[in-house]
Amino acid sequence: MKKTLGTIIAIIAGVILIGNFIAAEHATAAERARDGRFIAYDNGTVLDTKTNLMWAAYDNGGNISWYNAKSYCENYRGGGYTDWRLPTEDELVGLYDHSIAAVNHLTSLITLSAPCPWASETRGSEAANFCFDDGTRGWDPQSDAVYGRVLAVRLAK
Repeated sequence: MKKTLGTIIAIIAGVILIGNFIAAEHATAAERARDGRFIAYDNGTVLDTKTNLMWAAYDNGGNISWYNAKSYCENYRGGGYTDWRLPTEDELVGLYDHSIAAVNHLTSLITLSAPCPWASETRGSEAANFCFDDGTRGWDPQSDAVYGRVLAVRLAK
């Protein structure tokens, strides 16, 4: 019994040490730039201090269907985090800033290689997207990969 108890304690101690190591790794991301409410970190993430959402600093970089975009986010490991997801359309709309005089009206700390990333909402065989070039919401076939991009998001803790 003592040997089993000792093994259990050793396992618990190991898990705690690993957890502390992982937490420390995320805590060491250095700030590299600020743009109003946005803070960019050197681990490829951008924090929106207004919404407490953390965004990938870059989209996926190529054409992608909604199905693959969803999978991309679920498997994304930017900044060492594992809880990335597709953003809602409203979350994407929250990044839009018409006062920014650029092709895509959003902070320069986030890079989009095409203006209309996918959102998580679906209806039938269509999925939502939001276009940062003109501020419009849209719906396209989930299988459509032409010009589709994805920008992963997670709730910062």
